[in-house]
Amino acid sequence: MARHLPPLNALRFFEVAARHRSFVRAAEELHVTPAAVSQQIKLLEDHLGVTLFKRGKTLVLNEAATDALNLVSDAFDQLERAMLRVRSGSIAGPLTVSAPPVFAARWLVPRLGDFYARYPDVEIHLLATKRVVDFSMEEVDMAIRFGSDIHPGLSVERLMPEMIVPVAAPKLAKSVKKPADLARAKLIEDDWHVMRGVFPEWETLLASLGVVDVPLNIRRFGDTDLALQAAVTGLGVTLAWHSLVIDDIKSGKLVQILNHSIPTDLSFQLVMPKNKRILNKVAAFRAWLFEQAI
Repeated sequence: MARHLPPLNALRFFEVAARHRSFVRAAEELHVTPAAVSQQIKLLEDHLGVTLFKRGKTLVLNEAATDALNLVSDAFDQLERAMLRVRSGSIAGPLTVSAPPVFAARWLVPRLGDFYARYPDVEIHLLATKRVVDFSMEEVDMAIRFGSDIHPGLSVERLMPEMIVPVAAPKLAKSVKKPADLARAKLIEDDWHVMRGVFPEWETLLASLGVVDVPLNIRRFGDTDLALQAAVTGLGVTLAWHSLVIDDIKSGKLVQILNHSIPTDLSFQLVMPKNKRILNKVAAFRAWLFEQAI
């Protein structure tokens, strides 16, 4: 049976551009120029006879493109898994992954069941540590690190960009309808991030929202996970990395206050020795991670 498919390379460019809603971000992932991405999208649109995106600062998918995105993504995921199996016949064995404790607990572990269901013969050994792994000295296949650092000699890929969001338990969130309400609420400060200059102090954040010279009630925690747990239990409003609270927001345990967010240039990164990328189990886990990070 003959298949009537558009150029697969153009489809791949569409999937990445649609996932990121950006030609620039797609170009970074595909290691090409934004113009090359635009050219491939135009090729696909000409082939299909439809416009897929409304161009602007952020790409907006039309209804047909939105419906197609998940199907195309699933198709490429299945194709990637099939090629991995062709290369090795099977994907099995131990895989050692290092990740920051709070990321491992709040983002990675809740999703691991899906990976095990797909690859039951891969044995994940998860190391939860804030310490930077020395790949030359330790038997670690890959690491998830946070920041914008350059790691010479290693493969480094941006897993997902990050923004800072204020969050609180639903009961407390209901009482915060404007910035002045936030200033009167119990506030939780994550000392670890504030001392490193990554999170703004509450006074600074409130000043950016037009609230100044107001006495604040701040509860301090020296660890990110403790600050987040305190917020979940209703002890106050805290600032958090969006990826670490996205599941709690979706489940209703936490609410994003005032729909406010602070963009950053930081991200969680997937880091590994370049020779590890050819291992089938590593390639499978990498592909799965990027699928989950959408």
